[in-house]
Order: sequence, then C-alpha cells, then structure tokens
Amino acid sequence: MSHGVHAVQHEVEHQIEHEEHGHGGGHGPADNQNKRIALLIAVIALFLAFSETLGKSAQTGALSYNVEASNLWAFYQAKTIRQTTLQASTELLKFELTKIDGGSNDAIRKAMTERVDAWAKQTARYESEPMDRPAPKEVNLDPPYGEGRRELSALALAAQAKRDTALERYHHYEVASAVYQIGIVLASAAVITGMLALAYAAAGLGVIGVIFTAIGLFAPHAVHLF
Repeated sequence: MSHGVHAVQHEVEHQIEHEEHGHGGGHGPADNQNKRIALLIAVIALFLAFSETLGKSAQTGALSYNVEASNLWAFYQAKTIRQTTLQASTELLKFELTKIDGGSNDAIRKAMTERVDAWAKQTARYESEPMDRPAPKEVNLDPPYGEGRRELSALALAAQAKRDTALERYHHYEVASAVYQIGIVLASAAVITGMLALAYAAAGLGVIGVIFTAIGLFAPHAVHLF
C-alpha cells in the first residue's frame, strides 16, 4: 500500500476520534455513517492486500519462467550447433568414402562406414531425444520431456506460455491494486468531507477491483490490458 494511502487513513482515524470525543461517545448519525465507511475502508484494504500478494507472486513466476525459457532456448541453440557440425563432418566422411577402393582398404572403409553410422545416429539424437519426465510439477502445458531439439523447443514454448500467463495475471492484479487504493482514498475523503457520494464511488471501485482480481485469478487471458 502506498504512503499516500496510509497518510489518508491516518487522517481518517484522527477525524473519527475527534468526532467521537466531540459528540460524547459517538452515537450520532454522522458517527454511525463514519463507522460504516471505516468498515468499507477495511474491506477494501483487505482485498488490496490479497491483490498485492497475488501480483507479487505472479511477477516472480513470470521472471522465473522467462529465465527458464531463455535457458532452454540457449540449450536448443547449442544442440543445433552440434548437430550442424556433426552433419557437416558426416557428409565430409561420406565423400572421403567414395575415394577409397576395395581390396587392402576394406578395413579403413569399414571403420569409416561405422563412424558415419555412429555420427548419423548422434545427429538423429540431437534432433529428438525423449526422456522420462522427473517428478511432476504443476504446469499448464504438457510437452514431451527430453534433451533433443524438438523436446527443448516444446519445453521452451511451454515456459514462454506460462510466463505470458503470469504476466497477464500480474497486470490484472496491478490494475486491481490501483483501483483499490483509489477507492480507499475516496472513502477516506468521504469521512473527512461528509460527502456520501464519495463512499458510494469507493464501493463501486472496490467492486471493479474485485472483478479485475477475479479475472487475473481465473481467466487472465480474457481481457488483454497491455
């Protein structure tokens, strides 16, 4: 919660205490109204705490998924370089095989043929290398786990998708937090000025904040903010 909102809340508390002392215990209509507005402020502040906590969690998740995706794409590029180098070496060795005649060179030809086959298998393994997935975690996508280029690209795309979802959640929580803080300021102003319309506006903003929080929690891709 921002320092400005804290300052306004302190002013409201001072105003309520002043009116209670001024009315001998605070049983007038204005005092009851201020107490209801104070309760409204407390409820909005509660939802603000939830929204800020969820927003921080979503922001941390987005950063984590972004690092994961970057690492996977770096691994993918390294595999691609190795695969390309090995493919070039295989083609060069195949070309050298065409220059070897039979007879006394059969042993050399056999050794080179075996090497070509081994490199071809290695190249295929770089392209796709499925493996057993480790302990399952809570993920949105279920790509094949492995260290081949296909598996790495699928895992990287999955990490990017989860990162984008976390960012969408974060944006909705941030908007909700801003709306909650504006609502608290308006409700506090209603206590100080006695304008009941400001309290209704604060309640309306609280409802809007709850809507944005719910969208971020249950359907982050329903509304695109940024």
